[in-house]
Amino acid sequence: MRVRTVLALSTAATALLLAVPQSGSAAPRPAKATGQPAKCAEKALELRAKQSADPTVVRISVTNRAGRACTVDRIPTVTFGDLDGAALPTPAGESGPYRLGAGRTAYAAVRTIADQADPQARRVDSITVSADPALYGRSFTAREVGAGGAVLVWEPVTTWWKPSVAAADKALGLS
Repeated sequence: MRVRTVLALSTAATALLLAVPQSGSAAPRPAKATGQPAKCAEKALELRAKQSADPTVVRISVTNRAGRACTVDRIPTVTFGDLDGAALPTPAGESGPYRLGAGRTAYAAVRTIADQADPQARRVDSITVSADPALYGRSFTAREVGAGGAVLVWEPVTTWWKPSVAAADKALGLS
């Protein structure tokens, strides 16, 4: 049994070596540049959150206060009080970089709940917004957001970062 395992590993290792393209150098090649600026430092970002005229929607924004362009994640991370999980992106998609120019602001719209009368609605006293899941972000109380004593939440969704409030609203189907 042991001889077969070693033989199988040896065969697999040989197959891997043959599959790797050979070059004149044994050193690994550097990855090609993506053309994207570096990730934004948390201290360079200013986050804001405010309930819109529609009590089921919170508008969020991120401003790059640095002197040069940087990137945030294209999908904002929005969490609610002590509830598990984050708002799901609409449209659905994967994380990726979003370029934010120096002094520029990006916007997103978050639908916290579809129906305020929903009996499964949860009430939270804060929301946390981050421009990248690797960053802490900023927490806002329900009062700071303009939602009174509580934000109603059930199956929340968020748009990707957009260049304007109108574009974020349109992505959420508000226009």
